[in-house]
Amino acid sequence: MLLDLLIAVFFFLIGLEIRAGIKDARTAVVPIVAALGGMICPAVIYLLLNPGSHVWATSMPTDIALALGVLSLLGKRVNSNVRVFLLTLAIADDFFSLLILGIFYGDDLHPAKAISTLGAAAIGLLIPLRQHYLAKIIKILTPISTYIIVPVIIILNIPFNIDVSSFGSKTTISLVLARSIGKLIGITLFAWLCIKLGAQRHLSMREIAGVATLAGMGLTVALVIGEIVATSSSELDQVRLGLFLSAIISGITGYIWLRKTPAQQ
Repeated sequence: MLLDLLIAVFFFLIGLEIRAGIKDARTAVVPIVAALGGMICPAVIYLLLNPGSHVWATSMPTDIALALGVLSLLGKRVNSNVRVFLLTLAIADDFFSLLILGIFYGDDLHPAKAISTLGAAAIGLLIPLRQHYLAKIIKILTPISTYIIVPVIIILNIPFNIDVSSFGSKTTISLVLARSIGKLIGITLFAWLCIKLGAQRHLSMREIAGVATLAGMGLTVALVIGEIVATSSSELDQVRLGLFLSAIISGITGYIWLRKTPAQQ
């Protein structure tokens, strides 16, 4: 019950953030298009490696709290526009993830889960609020989400009693490869295509690739989706393990990549 409430607050905040980000859509074409690539490519890779699997959507979401946490460790070593790009990409990613959850997994959503995920996000997206109050609520809820809700969801899903055989399972391996490689390829490729077609950019392609690497740190939304769509406890454990491993790989690789990347002036 308490966990469902925390998840509801988390998704309510997602709805608010999506709404707040909509006003900047025209100036955020590249990260929005890149977000699509960062979801399509991991899903394709996952399904190629593990065709017919019901949990393919867990390969798609980006975890903004974790990625921004790694980014904060770099401080002024990175261009300030990197953070803006990552925020915009993650907001778009959350929006597309909610659409996928509703379209492809609507039948798997029990009433309580539907209310605490899609329902809560819809309220955040549609509730009539002036911009001033919207910004104020986001400012209040963001630290609660970052320092309380996200850690609780992650800790409750840490695969402490994981079966050793899960490390070699198709689900785990497919998730690790789909997220750590697919996010990098998808985000970078779609951003490059968008820029080639005339969209403005404020980052170098190397910086965009660094953001794409960090985007492989998808836990919170992906874990919630995993709990909804996994068909057995063993499959859920494999999903959890794959997500944690890919988050560690992506976080370390993204940190090293951006640390060695000169900020574009």
